[in-house]
Amino acid sequence: MERSAAAEVTGSLHGFPAALTSFIGRADVVNEIAGQLGQDRLVTLTGPGGAGKTRLAGEVARHLASQSADGVWLAELAAVRDPAQVAAAVGAALGIRDLPSVAAADALARALARRQLLLVLDNCEHVIGAAAELCGRLLLGADDVRVLATSREPLRIAGEVRYRLGPLTLPDPEDLVAAARCEAVELFADRARRADRGFVLDEQTAAMAARLVARLDGMPLAIELAAARVDALGVAQLLDRLDDRFGLLADGDRFGLLADGDRLAEGRHRSLAAAVQWSYQLLDDFERRVFRAVSVFPGPFTLDGAEAVAGSGAGRAVLRLVDCSLLAPPRYDPDGRSRYVMLETLRAYGAGLLAEAGEDGAASAALADYALAVAEEAAEGLHTRTWEVAGIRHFDAESVTLRHALAWAMEHDPATGLRLALAQVPWWQLQGYLTHQAPLLAAVAEHADIGSDEWYTVHLCLGQVAGQSADPAAALEHFTMVRDVLDDTGPPATPARPVLLALCLAGRSSTLIQAGRVAEAAEESRRALAVAEASGYQGLEAVALASLSIAAWYTGDRDGALQLARRAQRIPEEFAGSLQRGLGQIVTMVLTETGDLAAADEVCTAALASCRKVGDLTNLSGQLWHKTILDLRADRIGDATAHLREQLQIAMHTGQRPVLLAGLDCCGRLCAATRRPAEAVTMWAARAALAGPMPLVHGSIDPALRAELRHQAEQLLGAARAHAARERGAAMSLAAAAEYALMLATAQPPSAQNGFGASRPAAAPAIDQAADGAADGAAVNGAGIGTGVDKLSPRERELVTLVAQGRTDAQIAAQLYISVRTVSSHLDRIRDKTGCRRRADLTRLALSAGLV
Repeated sequence: MERSAAAEVTGSLHGFPAALTSFIGRADVVNEIAGQLGQDRLVTLTGPGGAGKTRLAGEVARHLASQSADGVWLAELAAVRDPAQVAAAVGAALGIRDLPSVAAADALARALARRQLLLVLDNCEHVIGAAAELCGRLLLGADDVRVLATSREPLRIAGEVRYRLGPLTLPDPEDLVAAARCEAVELFADRARRADRGFVLDEQTAAMAARLVARLDGMPLAIELAAARVDALGVAQLLDRLDDRFGLLADGDRFGLLADGDRLAEGRHRSLAAAVQWSYQLLDDFERRVFRAVSVFPGPFTLDGAEAVAGSGAGRAVLRLVDCSLLAPPRYDPDGRSRYVMLETLRAYGAGLLAEAGEDGAASAALADYALAVAEEAAEGLHTRTWEVAGIRHFDAESVTLRHALAWAMEHDPATGLRLALAQVPWWQLQGYLTHQAPLLAAVAEHADIGSDEWYTVHLCLGQVAGQSADPAAALEHFTMVRDVLDDTGPPATPARPVLLALCLAGRSSTLIQAGRVAEAAEESRRALAVAEASGYQGLEAVALASLSIAAWYTGDRDGALQLARRAQRIPEEFAGSLQRGLGQIVTMVLTETGDLAAADEVCTAALASCRKVGDLTNLSGQLWHKTILDLRADRIGDATAHLREQLQIAMHTGQRPVLLAGLDCCGRLCAATRRPAEAVTMWAARAALAGPMPLVHGSIDPALRAELRHQAEQLLGAARAHAARERGAAMSLAAAAEYALMLATAQPPSAQNGFGASRPAAAPAIDQAADGAADGAAVNGAGIGTGVDKLSPRERELVTLVAQGRTDAQIAAQLYISVRTVSSHLDRIRDKTGCRRRADLTRLALSAGLV
């Protein structure tokens, strides 16, 4: 039972690093803060740098992990230097990557409005205004989100409760015998034993340790830095040298943390500065310069990175910094490279020295140049199948540095920012958040010279983003603009021009298909193939063949589409693995439609494995759609449900509207196969309303079969209920329809035996009147959702309906002319009655009960 509970707590924690050392003291503080969070939704843990705020917040999080339905999430803000990036960084930590560049805090609040979680915002002080704004939006727009913030100063917004974190308990000067039992000495002894196995806390060392921790004001970071030198200096010399260091601070605090007046006690900062300054003074001039330079890294860095920003020979100095505890020992990352980490407080200290020396601008520029070299090298790997995985891992390992360097470059060096953004596009595409980078790409496009390779490339990317967002008009505008400028320039001025033109024509073809202009699409694909063949780039020829294959499929030439896709797959030259997986989608689609299900399943299974291996979410979501169709046609209802559920989750995450619409279409088919006629009609009506005249880019189930299945479902329901199901679907937003589809793909469906939606592709299946019991669609329950709607009063049902419609507590209160506190009390009672803890659960309950 204990092991099970521990596993449950661990699974509820997201983003928190494993605790590699013991947590000493402050048990009462943990309980007090946890209790405060039970009463108030925003608690800010304040204190000076090195006070142990982050570690304490982690312990509070573990203490409360089992009390939040959606867990406890850590958002580290230490690496965020630009306040405008705070909401995006928090969203990324929560797995939400589709935040707009404008009003990002409001968008994040809306995204969290249906979750019940505890958010730990760590290190807010350097972006205090943006953190305050974000917390204010969360308090107003996400009623079931609680926030524990750590900062060196309070946020100063309504609803905040400030908790001042003091030092660890210090020994009584009059009772040094009891020194070993105080928190500060206990921490020192524990860390000293890690540095020197022979260290013993006896009567003599205990007295010196008591004096030492008192001189350090009980600050955990200062104590740990001092303890790390026990093996080299011993406690007596540690105490003596620390005393010597105080004299160096007579001209002011080198941390610069007292700029805001007496908010923090001067002595406390002087003690922390003494510990760090003492380590810094042990370095020679060159090592100090390297220490200052590498503080520009917002996260882990390699020796190559250190030399890129600090100059030749920096590697030797880095090893010395590790020895002096100014850098953590290297860790071996999945990309095969070792990286070093500087503690956040030390990094802040180094950054202050860097600015004081006037070296910060040069170091930041060097970091941006290094990041660009890393991104371009990693991107080269993504353009091949052989080095794709290595390239992805390199991108992943350097993600913090790339994000920071890009933000700096956008403000100080737009030309580098443009190249850095474009180098990351293949990685963003694989990771499934290219569509979320539209504002950034639009911003960098402003700095590209018309007719330059960068200008062509960024508009091709914007066209791709628009296509994935189901905006064919915008996509066509970008592709057409690129084509026209390329055509006007005459012969290729650079080797990249034929590549750009072929990609542009292929993009236009895909967009024209979205717009229903299939004949024009085929013509553009043929021209793309001609350009590719003339260029001599076989990989480019594969792109054109893939485009032409899709166009052939939409013209009804199934055999031609298959032949073209197979021809592309046989090209021996290295080309991007993502293209190879995309070809797998085309082959799967054509084989499925021609009835060769065994071959289609084989190709689809291999493509799925390839997508999962590299984390290609873009192709994975599309291939899961095809797998679901194959499962349905083979009557593998359980597998179809699982694959559709995963497909919907990925499509919702990536924001690819066409793929999500394909999932809604497939959900209708699944409901037909599982004797849920009302749900099938609702899903198809939602898809039709949301898609409009736009065809499904990933194909669809046979239109004639869908029409027959819909007709059978409506016959089974009767005119009135069929009309209600259609109206319900047509009124859904994309988000509501996706949530409903996910609910249907999570629920346990009735047996598919004799269902009206059997998977035979040719003849229409027979209607089974036994499905009539599920015809009104009012009793579909997702996993873990309560079934106590009948226990709710009319007013409580009204509240559940409003929650499902996306209303906040404040909006519900205004609409019903009651107080927010009353709304909260009602919802608490509803949760107790139904077992639905999250707002998303209440939404699903409302959907399953037909309240919306």
